[in-house]
Amino acid sequence: MSTAAVEVPRQVARKFLARPQHEGVGAVVRRSIGRFELRYFDPFLVLDEFSVSAPAGFPDHPHRGFETVTYMLEGAVTHEDFEGHRGTIKAGDVQWMTAGRGIVHSEMPAAPGTSRGLQLWVNLASHNKMIEPGYQEIQSKDIASTTSADGGVTVRVIAGQAMGARSQVSTRTPTMYLDFTVRPHSIAPARQPVPASWNALVYVLEGEASFIGGAGEKAVGAHHLVLLGQGGDGVEVWNRSDRPLRFLLLAGEPIGEPVAQLGPFVMNTEEEIDATVNDFELCINGFEKAKHWKSQAMIALDLE
Repeated sequence: MSTAAVEVPRQVARKFLARPQHEGVGAVVRRSIGRFELRYFDPFLVLDEFSVSAPAGFPDHPHRGFETVTYMLEGAVTHEDFEGHRGTIKAGDVQWMTAGRGIVHSEMPAAPGTSRGLQLWVNLASHNKMIEPGYQEIQSKDIASTTSADGGVTVRVIAGQAMGARSQVSTRTPTMYLDFTVRPHSIAPARQPVPASWNALVYVLEGEASFIGGAGEKAVGAHHLVLLGQGGDGVEVWNRSDRPLRFLLLAGEPIGEPVAQLGPFVMNTEEEIDATVNDFELCINGFEKAKHWKSQAMIALDLE
């Protein structure tokens, strides 16, 4: 399958290096969205590249008002929540969780050594913030993927569509989530059309991504977030290096609503945040089951 035509590539607007920081209990994350330089990139609230080894992890914690997308790169993570849902996602698997009106869950490593992955928080429009929680879990073997005719570009389609492959994930906030790999010195770039009104970014996982623009060519290394400007009909990324390039292309339709956030709670107003804190503390309005629930991971930690 050939890469799609892009006549006017979007230009690099800003770039950041995502430096390691501690999060959860003993986990290390590289946060590129949700940091002081970039609090929000509508509709994306947080983008973390995480590394965690047992007994560290992300024990029992709540969410309301958005969706979390966990994409495993290495190892495995076990998830369990107060609704009784429990599962393990391994390298290449995806979990798309809708927190909606409220969820309390834990995310803990389930494999020896270091488990690595990415977690993206996607905001929900006001009319979707209080919907019932839900999950879409896709194993690696079921993720749509394709390779260009010359073998230079491969894409895994987590959400949206690319190079003729389409994801099975249903998104309430229109979202594109693509995992591209480009061979060293590929004769053609990775190209992907993006709707003109959407915000778009690239996060480099491995290798060096090159962007050609009016100011010349910009090369960006691993763990960098690249914000792409408006204008243009898509994204074009080259690999000029001697190593494989792997990057994520994320794009989404801006919601355009006010954002009020307190940690894992994301609403539209401070009054709604106050109400959410009250709901959580009193275990009401979606948090009823939190009153008597504790994850197996937390119980095990308590026994140590």
